[in-house]
Amino acid sequence: MHARSMKTVGLGFALACMANVGIARDASEDDAFASIATLRKAFASGELTPRNLTQFFLDRIAHLDRAGPTIRSIIETNPDALDIAGKPRSNAALAGIPIVLKDNIDTGDRMQTTAGSLALAGKPSPRDATVTAKLRKAGAIILGKANLSEWASIRSAHSTSGWSARGGLTRNPYILDRNACGSSAGSAAAVAAGFATVSIGTETDGSIICPASMNGLVGIKPTVGLVSRAGIIPISTTQDTAGPIARDVTDAAIVLGVIAGSDPRDPATAEADRHVTDYTRHLDPNGLRGKRIGVVRQLAGIEPNADRALEKTIAVLKAQGAIVVDPVDIPHLHELSDREIDVMLTDLKHDMAAYLATRPDQPMKTLADLIAFNDKEASKEMPWFGQDLFIAAQAKGSIDDPAFIEKRDTNRRLAGPEGIDAALKKDHLDALLAPSWGPAFTSDLVLGDHVVSGDPTVGGVSAPAAIAGYPSITLPVGVAYGMPVGVVFFGTKWSEPTLIEIAYGLERQVHAFRRPTFLPTLPM
Repeated sequence: MHARSMKTVGLGFALACMANVGIARDASEDDAFASIATLRKAFASGELTPRNLTQFFLDRIAHLDRAGPTIRSIIETNPDALDIAGKPRSNAALAGIPIVLKDNIDTGDRMQTTAGSLALAGKPSPRDATVTAKLRKAGAIILGKANLSEWASIRSAHSTSGWSARGGLTRNPYILDRNACGSSAGSAAAVAAGFATVSIGTETDGSIICPASMNGLVGIKPTVGLVSRAGIIPISTTQDTAGPIARDVTDAAIVLGVIAGSDPRDPATAEADRHVTDYTRHLDPNGLRGKRIGVVRQLAGIEPNADRALEKTIAVLKAQGAIVVDPVDIPHLHELSDREIDVMLTDLKHDMAAYLATRPDQPMKTLADLIAFNDKEASKEMPWFGQDLFIAAQAKGSIDDPAFIEKRDTNRRLAGPEGIDAALKKDHLDALLAPSWGPAFTSDLVLGDHVVSGDPTVGGVSAPAAIAGYPSITLPVGVAYGMPVGVVFFGTKWSEPTLIEIAYGLERQVHAFRRPTFLPTLPM
């Protein structure tokens, strides 16, 4: 190499080193909404440091989440976040990227894991959930825990969407007196409001898809068994999964690749390693071309803004070379919901005791203990709704009962092989399409700290994929009355790559994410 070239390289290296030791700029609002790739590039150049970005997010949370519009999306910030952010970073996929976890995901640190309940407050988890450990290994900074519908909405059929005794009511950052949707309300609102780059939510039925949709985000509900549930406070091993919530399909695909994989702590993931791939390889700008997509009109006709978004989406799909089959019926669709809640409640009694056994320092050991705690602390825990579903779950029998097994397996079969798979096979389809939740679902006014409504998830557009254990993805396609409106794609087991191709191809045409405006009420 010539001396002059060596001198230039040396100067560049020296400038980069200087940037990394203190000349890096402060983070800005643009960084709060930047993609993973943009932030990684800024870190690599020395323009920005993970510590500066982390400090900016913590300040933004203090000013907007806990004060100002008071979104209440973050239930607790990590007291060690700045120290972690200041350490040398790896070159892993999420190095230096701040992320928040729903407060039902264990972190073996000084933060608590409570599912929003005071019953589990005060005693941190002894170890990371597998999802948490994978994120740390990939270099992510665990910024904090996100608020949620307490116990992921399974305590009562009248559960307030996005409310927990520990965190209060999560507000929608677009319009503050609208529903943010549960149960991963905080995980979605935090990303939409620019309090973290990405987040992790969990879903049993609708709890990733609905909040992601109502907050104008991309949410991926993976195939049950692709992502480990070890160290996650459960509802139902039959349907539970964790998944990413992000502002675009690319970031969601990156995070999914990090958290997916087999885990001996969760037997349901035994096949996962055979199906995990680099999901970013499926970010194809022409991902819609030649795809056969069926429109499930059975899941439409509920909300007019969502229906208009569906029609707009169909037009874009056709223009980009997709073959749209409209309508497509899912067999047995209306036979699933009664068995679903029965399966959830029977699972809950068993699965909650199994999880609590991993928290030996906790006085709570069983669902019965939680019910007794709620009765004792009713003024704090039950000011708005009771615990009718907890009580119903406590009365359920064993998961080894042949009647339960028959009910569980019948529902899976009717939703999966004889439902979604049958619809796909009949018309040789790659995926199914439905409208997501729309603004009318958020019309329940916030009165003080309470939303006058139940949680609009179970039994909605998310149900077929949730009950089958199949993947789904939602993304925003527009705005109505200041609120985001989205659509949902779902398919057969392990079809995440195909769904990502479709969602990315659509996203390239609609570019629908918009920063929230924190409006106090719906504009007329």
